[in-house]
Amino acid sequence: MTDEIKTLKDWTDHSGNIVFFGGAGVSTESGIPDFRSTGGLYNQEYDYPPETILSHSFYEENPAEFYRFYRNKMLHLDARPNAAHKKLAEWEAAGKLKAVITQNIDGLHQKAGSKNVLELHGSVLRNYCTKCGMFHGVEAVQRSKGVPFCPCGGIIKPDVVLYEEGLDSGTLAKSVSAIRRADMLIIGGTSLTVYPAAGLVQYYRGAKLVVINKSALGREAGLTITAPIGEVMEQL
Repeated sequence: MTDEIKTLKDWTDHSGNIVFFGGAGVSTESGIPDFRSTGGLYNQEYDYPPETILSHSFYEENPAEFYRFYRNKMLHLDARPNAAHKKLAEWEAAGKLKAVITQNIDGLHQKAGSKNVLELHGSVLRNYCTKCGMFHGVEAVQRSKGVPFCPCGGIIKPDVVLYEEGLDSGTLAKSVSAIRRADMLIIGGTSLTVYPAAGLVQYYRGAKLVVINKSALGREAGLTITAPIGEVMEQL
C-alpha cells in the first residue's frame, strides 16, 4: 500500500459524510469502454461522429441510425460492478458515504448495492414513451428492431441526456446539496471536461478533496492518486 493510499484510507476511516463524484473511468474496469481515452468510443470510426449521433437533433432526424448505434455501443448489460462500485456501496451501508453522483448511465452502482445514486446523465435501464409517458425496461429497446415503439404508437426514448439536452434540475440540485454538506469529496474516473456536471465540484467547501484517475486533471486537490480507481479501492 502506497503512502497516498494509506492517506486515503485514513481520511475515509475518519469521515462521516463522504460524497463520490464519478465518471466513465469507474466503469472501464467492468469492461465498459470510456468516451475519450485512446481506444474509447470517441476514437472509433463511424459514418457520423459519436457526438453527432448522440445528439437530440440526430435522434429526431435519424432515429433508426440513432438506435442502431445505441444498441451496438451504449448497452453493456452483461457488465458487472467492480471493486470501486462495491467499496462505495459498502461505505454507504456503513453510513459513511451519503451520495454517489455519477455521469455514467450503466446502472452499475445500483447493481453493487448503492441506494442514493444521483445519475446526472440518466440511465440506459430506464426508457419512456414520448407520447403517453409510459416507462419501459431496457429490453424494450434491446430486443426491438429499428425504432422501438410503445403499444400506444409512440417512440420509446432512452432516459439518458443527449447532447443538446439539459440536465435534470432536480438531480443537479440534490448533487449540489450533497457536495456542499460533504466533509470529504472523492472525484474518481473522470477528466472533469463535461459541463455543467464538472462545475459541481466548485460547491465543495471541505478540506478533504481527493482525485483518483488514470491521468492527472490539473486540479488542485488535497490528495491525488494517478491509478485506475478499482485497483485503488480494492486496497482500502
